[in-house]
Amino acid sequence: MDFNGSQHISAPRAEVWRRLIDPLTLQQCLPGCEHYQQLPDGSYDVVIAAAIGPIKARFKGIAQFSNHQEDIGYRVEGNGNGGIAGFGKLSADVRLEDSDGGTALHYAARAQLGGKLAQIGSRLVGTVANKFLADFFLRLEKLVGESEEHDSP
Repeated sequence: MDFNGSQHISAPRAEVWRRLIDPLTLQQCLPGCEHYQQLPDGSYDVVIAAAIGPIKARFKGIAQFSNHQEDIGYRVEGNGNGGIAGFGKLSADVRLEDSDGGTALHYAARAQLGGKLAQIGSRLVGTVANKFLADFFLRLEKLVGESEEHDSP
């Protein structure tokens, strides 16, 4: 499954970038995130509780960031296992550019699902993934806005 899109964020690109590389921000923005901790190799140990249709699970996995280009973007690859619910793998490229009054965040992601998750259908999974993304961006916009308020004289 592929997910591509853009989101306008009402903040300067440097601030959006600062938030996108901040582990605490990512933990706060990821819906259902129960655990987000950096490992010695630079990857992150992640636990996310999610419901996809009738399937509810805690997905435990690893996220790895690469191809960092400051204020421009990066690549994230991750995998998670939800036990009997199945597993998922994700790779996504994130790119930032200046936009009217803020920053445009562009993403191109590919997800692979296995187990029960793969059996429930791409339409339902796509709907849940789009809601997850919308919640993520709403939380990110709020946190970036709070930073802007604290930085104002």
